[in-house]
Order: sequence, then structure tokens, then C-alpha cells
Amino acid sequence: MARRKQGKPQTKAKAGRKAAPKPVPKPGGMRRFLRRAAVALVWLGIALVCVLAYFAYDLPSTEGLAEPVRGPSITLVGHDGTRIASHVALFGEAVQIGDVPAYLPQAVLATEDRRFYDHPGVDPVGVLRALVANLRAGHVVQGGSTITQQLAKNLFLGPERTLRRKIQETILALWLEQRYSKDEILTIYLNRVYFGAGAYGVEAAARRYFGKPASALGLYEAAMLAGLLKAPSRYNPARDGDLARQRTAVVLDNMVAAGFLDPEMAKRAGEQRARTDLGGGGWEGRHFVDWVLEQVPAFVGAPDTNLIVVTTLDARLQRVAEQALAGLLDTAGAESGAGQAALLAMTPGGAIRAMVGGRDYRTSQFNRATQAFRQPGSAFKLFVYLAGLEAGLSPRSRVQDAPVTVEGWSPGNYTDRFLGDIDLTEALAKSVNTAAVRVSEQVGRKRVSNAARRLGLTGDIPAGPSLALGTGEVTLLELTQAYATVANGGAGVWSYAIEEIRDETGEVLYRRSGSGPGTVLAPGTVRDMTRMLTAVVTQGTGRAADIGRPAAGKTGTSQDYRDAWFVGFTAELAAGIWMGNDDGAPMNKVTGGGLPARLWAAFMKAALEGQPVRPLPGLALLDSGPIAAAPETVAPPSPPQPISRAVPMPRPAKASSAPSRENPR
Repeated sequence: MARRKQGKPQTKAKAGRKAAPKPVPKPGGMRRFLRRAAVALVWLGIALVCVLAYFAYDLPSTEGLAEPVRGPSITLVGHDGTRIASHVALFGEAVQIGDVPAYLPQAVLATEDRRFYDHPGVDPVGVLRALVANLRAGHVVQGGSTITQQLAKNLFLGPERTLRRKIQETILALWLEQRYSKDEILTIYLNRVYFGAGAYGVEAAARRYFGKPASALGLYEAAMLAGLLKAPSRYNPARDGDLARQRTAVVLDNMVAAGFLDPEMAKRAGEQRARTDLGGGGWEGRHFVDWVLEQVPAFVGAPDTNLIVVTTLDARLQRVAEQALAGLLDTAGAESGAGQAALLAMTPGGAIRAMVGGRDYRTSQFNRATQAFRQPGSAFKLFVYLAGLEAGLSPRSRVQDAPVTVEGWSPGNYTDRFLGDIDLTEALAKSVNTAAVRVSEQVGRKRVSNAARRLGLTGDIPAGPSLALGTGEVTLLELTQAYATVANGGAGVWSYAIEEIRDETGEVLYRRSGSGPGTVLAPGTVRDMTRMLTAVVTQGTGRAADIGRPAAGKTGTSQDYRDAWFVGFTAELAAGIWMGNDDGAPMNKVTGGGLPARLWAAFMKAALEGQPVRPLPGLALLDSGPIAAAPETVAPPSPPQPISRAVPMPRPAKASSAPSRENPR
């Protein structure tokens, strides 16, 4: 009987069974998936809203954005009512795109945002393009912000570069695009953006730079304004004409690339030159105007009405000062390597009558009369001899002009000769360095420094023996103010430029009343100092400043002829002159007794022409008593210093510790 194979029945049994059915998705599974996805999206939306709320909760209000914004105009007049500058406004009248030449907004779009009409406020293409350009250059050469983003940043946000500010900028840009049309956004931008030189908006910029309304701008002028937007100070045509022209050429090329100009039109425009006008009010007194405008808010805050500012400037004296300075620099100054100069004139009471901050405001708005700190050289000896007089010396006191060494330092004289036993009047008149050092050491450097501070100097005054020779740094304004104190009979002087400020209705918002630090020099000291300074002009280093009427002053020259000064006064005016180069380059042996004294004389003669001759206030006191009871002798430095032959001072690392030289001629 055949044997059955094991397991066969099981196989058949399995074969006879039905296969188990595959699981079928329950009808509610897809719904659960969609529900979970929806919940996730809701939470994501909530999170996004929270993030936006976090960055948007402190966003500034944007109400009134499209309304015209205009700051008050400021009209400056001289003390005699002569108009100096008019309608100096921070904001110009609002203009519409249709009111200006088409190439003006085109120049802005070609340079700042070519895809302006194609993006929703944020341009991913522009961001990517800027990223690639910056990576290739290795540093930031291009920005990715749109005009809408720039508008949001400039109007509502600060300049800081943070993630928070960038997100807020994006939020505001998207909101602006929803609220306003493209043309409206571009119009607001053109009316609000900063163009430098205090001008906000194209109307103010056009008048500020070219003296004309925006509607009258030419193609080249429009391109120049568009070029300012990248860096208003750097590309300012009044500050650096060459750099502004280079930037304008870039803008014209951008307009060709954007399809707004054909190459021939751009070439013709590039051959033009824009004549900057800075407001159409002329160039006279522009450094003074800028100086005054900076001070106005301190007196009246930020008023919302037009202002009339009555200043101390004398228009005639300002013209005389500018013409005299430019004429000397263009002739003798050019031959002597003197590239710059500044002139300041004030009444003995401190009212500024003329201010020239440089040879040409169009090429440099830096005010060398108020902003430049330079070494005064021997013009600082005013304070040395004032300290000596206050310590009991007199103009007749004797001092040795001989080699001297103090703390290892041996000052020399300009002539390398020594006069021996002389009085203080001769020592100052001939600007003898060794004598000034001896006086300073006898009365004490602290007393000298205190005298300088009392008369208004705020800059660095060295503590070493070289302070007697003017190795610190001063401004022309402060130094002239100090000499004016002597002309003012010893009453301290606080220089000023504003007499009155009133609004357009005539209401006086500010009026200056007499002010000052009071008496800082005794009458006897004023009398003696005036006589000594007079000798400088009549028989000393300042003879070139002799104008045929009573005058007093002092020359000054710093090391290597880097700075040359003459500061002096008559009964009517105190005036100071500085000459040098902005980069500190030495001049060709220009001393204070040379070109500065000549310029001072030319200005003062013209300024005082036709006026009666008046004695100096200090010398008018001569009738009240003797100058000094008896001549004293200036003692040698204490403790005694070794007398040695004067040796040349090695050139130090910093010029502030170097000796002063003076030209006796």
C-alpha cells in the first residue's frame, strides 16, 4: 500500500481556505490627515501673526505720509538790515511727477530701483543681484533695498542695521504698496529723500544746488541729483566737483542700460557741466550762514513758522574780507605755498562782523575760522606776558635773551642770535622765544594756562615748557576773541552772531541781551598789555600790519611754517588771520609777520576807511598813572637751569611739542 506523504493533508486544507482580505483604509483617515494639516497651518499662521505683531507693535504712525512736508524758511539779515541769505529751508515745496522733467524720476529709478514698477515693495531679484555683486567684490558694493523700502527706512526707522529693523522695513514697505499707488510712492520719495547740504526733496535740492526749481532742471543736473542719493555728503557737487561729475557719469550710464536714454543723448549730457549755486543767494558769507543756522534751534527750538534772523554780520565788511583774502591767496599766497586762509573780525564786544572760513566755499564748506584747531605759535605769547604782568612784572621789566635749557629742552630764536638784556616790551615786539620761556618759567606755567583759559581758550594746552611758544592748539575764533578782551578794556568776550530772531508776524522769539564772563583783566594789566602789543606793530615783527592809525597785535608762526597768524585790534575791530594748508604741509617760509599781517592791514584799512581815528582803549588809560613803579628783572628759571648754547630742537613725533619760530622782519 502506498505510503502517504507527510503534510499533504495540511497543504490541501490551506488550499481550501479563502485568502484573508487586504486592509481597506477607513473612510475617516483622509479627513483626519487634512484636519491635522489645517490645524498645523492655523498654528503656523498664529505664530506668523505673533512674529509680525512682535516686530510691528512699535512701528511709528504713517498717518499724513502723503501730505506735503515743509520746514520753516529762515531769512538771515545783517545788523544793518541787509539780506544775507533768504529762504533757507530744509524742505522744499512738494512736487508731482508730472511737474518735473521725465528724466528726473527716470534717473532715480535707473540708479536706485529699476524694477520699481514690477515688484510688490520687496524685490527678491534685486536682493539676489546685490548678493552676487557683493560676493564677487568681497565687500558691500550694492544694496538690495527698493525705493519703497528706502522710503520706509528713511521716514519711519533709524539707521541701525539690525534684523529687527530690516523686518520692520519689509513690513512697512509691503503696507505702503497696499496703501498707495506706485506713482504716489515715487512722488512721496522724491519729496522726502535727503539730497545733502540740508536739502530734503527734489525741489529743495534743485534750489539749493542749482538755484532753480526742479521743473527747470536739465538732464545733467537731474542725473547729478540722482547720484547724490547713494552718499549725499560724498557726492556733494559743492564739496567735491570732480567726484560729483564721476558719479553723474555713472547715473547717465545707468539710464542708458535701463533704456531711458540712448547712448548719444547720454554722451551729449555728459559733456555738460552743472554750475552749482547753493541756493541762489550768492556765495558771500556762506561759512557764516552755516554757522548761524546750526545755532538757531538752540535759541528757538523747532518752530513751525518762517523765521527772520537778525545777525551781526556787516555785508560790506564781509565783501572786503573775502576779496582781500582771495586776492592775496591767488597772488602771493600761490607763490608761497599757502593754500588756505581764514579771516575773522568782531567788535571788541564780540559781535562777528565778517567771517571767511576758507578761500572758496564751493570747494570746501569746512570752516577754518571756527572748526580748525591749529598751533598759534608766538601769538600765544599774549597769555605768557599777561601772566607776567599779573604776577607783578611790567613792560619795563628786564629779561635775558640768552641760551636757556629747561627740562632738557633748549628753545632757539628765529635769527639764531641773542640780544642780551632787554625789557619785556622789546621781547614781545621782536618775539624773542628765550625771553617768553623765562617769563613763563618764573611766573609758572599754571598761571599762563589759567590766563589762556580765562580769556576763552578751550583746546589743548601742553603742560611742558614749550607751552610758552604756542605748541597747543586753538581755533581762530577763540584766539581772536581773547585779543578782543584786551580791546574791550578787560571785560571778557563771548563772541556771538545772532542779535534777534522773530517770526513772520514780527513777534520776537529771541533777543540778545548783554552777556559775558565779566571783568577778567584789571585796567592796569589792559593798559600795559596794549602798549606792549602796540610795539609789535610799530617796531616789531608786525610792522606789515601798520595801517596808519593806532593798532596792536601779535604775529605767530608754528614749526616748519605750517601755520602763520596775525591777530590784532583797533578801537573799532578785533581781527584774526590764519594761513596754512589743510594737510599741514609747510609753506615757503611764510611767517605771521608776512602774508597774514599784510592781509590784516589790507582788510582793516578798507574796513575803517572814512572813520575817524580813535585811540586804543587801553592806551587811553596811560594818563591815569605810570605804567610801572620801577623796572623789575625776570629771574632765571627756578630751580636754576644750566646755561648752554641753544641747540636745534629735534623734530618730534607730534608737532604740538615743537618750538615756535618767528620772523623778526
